[in-house]
Parts: sequence; C-alpha cells; structure tokens
Amino acid sequence: MELKKARSLIGLLVLSSFISLFNVFPSNAASVLAAWLITSDGVLKLRTASKAKLEAYFQRGQGNTGDRIWIDFPGELIKPRKLKGNGPIDEIRLGKPFKGNTRLVIEFNKSVSLNPYKLKLVGTSENLWKLDFVGLNKVGIKSIGEGSLSRSSKNSYISNVRSKTLSNKLNSENLPNIPNGKYKIIVDPGHGGPDPGSKGLNGLIETDIVLEISRQVSRLLREKGINVKLTRYRDIDVDLQQRVSIANRSNADAFISIHANASRGNRRDISGIETFFYRGYKGRTLASNIQKQLLMISEGSPNRGVRQSNFFVIRHTNMPAALVEVGFITGRLDARLLSQTSYRKKIAFAISKGIINYLRQVY
Repeated sequence: MELKKARSLIGLLVLSSFISLFNVFPSNAASVLAAWLITSDGVLKLRTASKAKLEAYFQRGQGNTGDRIWIDFPGELIKPRKLKGNGPIDEIRLGKPFKGNTRLVIEFNKSVSLNPYKLKLVGTSENLWKLDFVGLNKVGIKSIGEGSLSRSSKNSYISNVRSKTLSNKLNSENLPNIPNGKYKIIVDPGHGGPDPGSKGLNGLIETDIVLEISRQVSRLLREKGINVKLTRYRDIDVDLQQRVSIANRSNADAFISIHANASRGNRRDISGIETFFYRGYKGRTLASNIQKQLLMISEGSPNRGVRQSNFFVIRHTNMPAALVEVGFITGRLDARLLSQTSYRKKIAFAISKGIINYLRQVY
C-alpha cells in the first residue's frame, strides 16, 4: 500500500498441453489428425493417431481479427481448406503452417473475448481429445466437423487423464502493437529501502513483489517501443514527493504505481484486485484497462473494482495516473498466487497490456 498508515483504510503465445511423446512422425507422414468436431454446446473434439503429440496455442484478436485458438499436429495435411463458422465462431481453417505439420485454427467473432487461462485441452484416451470453450456465449453454435470420432484405438482409455490449462505466452510479441517511440510511461514500484510495505503470508514482502513486477512491466513495454522510466530500479528508499517529481519532470503519458495490499488485522479470508485513479476520464480509463486485464489472469482473486482515491502519488502527478493493488499478501488465496513466479509474470503481462490498450484507446 502507498503508506503504512493507509493499510487500515484499504481493504499468455504458446499454450501447450501435456501430451504423450512416444511417437515421432517423419515430416512426410500423413497428418495424425483423423477427425474433428465442434459440438452445439461449444466443445471441440478431436480424434488423432494414438499417442500423438499436439501443441495448442491462443492468440488475442487485434484489429479486424477475433480471438483464435489453433492446434498443431504432426504430419502433413493433403488439402488446406476453410470452413465458415456459425454463432460466435467466425471461421475454421485447416492448413500446413510449415513442412510436416497440420494446423487447425478456430477463429472467433471480434465481439468474443476468451479467457485463455480457463481453456484446457484434455486427452480422454490415447487418441481422443476435447477442449471446452469455457465462458463462450454458445448461442447459435451448430455442430460442424469432419470425419468420425467413433473409431477409437484398441486401448481407448487412459486412467490418468492428460490435462493442462492453456495460458498466454507472456512475452512482448503477444502484446498489441503500438507506434515505436511515441509514448513515455512512468512505472512506480511502491515502497523500498527501509520501508518494506506490507508483510504477508509465506514470507511475502510487498517491496520485493512490486519491484519484480515493475521491472517486468518495464521490460515488456520497452520491447514494444515505449519509453519507460522506473521511479526506483532497486531496493532503495524513494519518498513520495520524489516519485511525483520524477513523473512530473518526465512529461510522461501515464503514471502507474504498483502495490500489494494488506487487510486490517491481516485477515486471511480477504483477497482481491483493485485499481485506483484520482481524477478525469483518462485516469479512469487507464485504471479500467489495467483492472480488466488483471481480472483475466486473476485465477479466482475477487474483483474489488476500479475506485477513485486521493493517494499522494496519483493526486499530485500531472498526467493520467493509476495505482494498482495486485492482491492481498495477507490473504490466503492471493498470497498463494503471488508467491508463484509464474503468476507474477502474468500480473506484469496484464498490467502491460492494460497500459497499451489505454494508449491505443485515448491517443
């Protein structure tokens, strides 16, 4: 949190499945994809050669394209083709992305926004798979597919169902594009030095968490061509006025202060993500974009909303500003998540995407 005394006041792109790796297919082999079906209740079903290796991917829609999921299979497709979708599905494509491979692409309408962290490619037998489009409005979907799913292998059941949640490849290539060198952003890792901020479960300390996340945000934004300055690059003391001065001297387009929360009495039952702004349409829009992206990767952490507040660093900066509380390190759920390096990377990616979406929206 921004100040110790304030603690009492404030309550993603390779998505690979875990697949058997027993068979190696030569590059000139026929595709291991034997049949596929999208059911009327929004489930993709596949039949492949036994023990095939699959790789599943997710890409967020940009511009005139919607979200898409694609799955790569060993072996070459004989005839690339496109099929018109229905309901929320715009198009299905089967092609050869490179020699020796087959790709099945499902592209959704632009209005669809999937949460890749809730998608799972599940192996239900040696040669049968399913992927439920969780969260998709399935109104209007009609069954569409090719081939028969009923021809299963001799050993048609595997007791240990293979499953892994799909997640974004968390690098800058999967962030929206933005003009190179046009924007400047100030990222403010809260606390530092003699002021560690909140102390939570599992030995979590706010200053360490927010510095790590802030560095990752800085790297991701720089790789997209945005000029970024951190108010602190290491564990040192920077007072609130210094942080504001750094921002105001920079002529930046936005200021984002990153914090982790603590509840009064360190209650373990309180978790959640919230983002604050002080004034104006742009401040609210910045906070809203960041909050939206954080909720998409929150893995169950509650939405505490976008709220107006008069925190010093967002009140005295002269550009649109937001203060992000990435979770309660005193909360049982959030502390477990924030103790994971992989989750902190997701947080950084989400904040970065929220910032870029804001810049694309208002400038």
